[in-house]
Amino acid sequence: MSKADANRVVLVKLLIVTVGMFGFGYALVPLYKKICEVTGINEVEKANAPMENTQIDTGRLVTLEFDANVRSDLPWKFRPMQVSLKVHPGQMVQVMYEVRNVSDRPITGQAIPSYGPQIAGQYFRKLDCFCFSKQNFAPGEVRQMPVAFVIEPGLPKDVTTVTLSYTFFNVEGAVPTAATARNGKAG
Repeated sequence: MSKADANRVVLVKLLIVTVGMFGFGYALVPLYKKICEVTGINEVEKANAPMENTQIDTGRLVTLEFDANVRSDLPWKFRPMQVSLKVHPGQMVQVMYEVRNVSDRPITGQAIPSYGPQIAGQYFRKLDCFCFSKQNFAPGEVRQMPVAFVIEPGLPKDVTTVTLSYTFFNVEGAVPTAATARNGKAG
């Protein structure tokens, strides 16, 4: 085999690896969701999930901590409007998160929740959440988005602090907004 043929073989192998890495990166969010669905961890609740009729447990308070993260490939600023809150189990709560697209192009993102400790996720019932769907942001757009939820009274008594953490991921295939369509700048 000549040196040119050997170089061609190496080039083909590198192209295959590059395409494979791109494909894996593209499939990461759906793959993560599927793994979570199968294992039952970090499960994104559906808005129409049946909700038990619960009573408020006024005998105890649970400290909720809110966290917000953005993957490095997503040029957004993301933060909770308040970092902690004390609530009674069974009490309906609404908190706000602020998201800002700091780029000059439209971008679509998807938030994935996680809970700490992990067992708390079983007792965390979201009634309304921006994590239920992809979020399309125009360049420079700022939005405050609500999360409404209930911590079920069945939460183990030894769990006194629950952390709700969201991570926003960049999602390919951004839907152009009306403003970007008028300017002819589809992402």
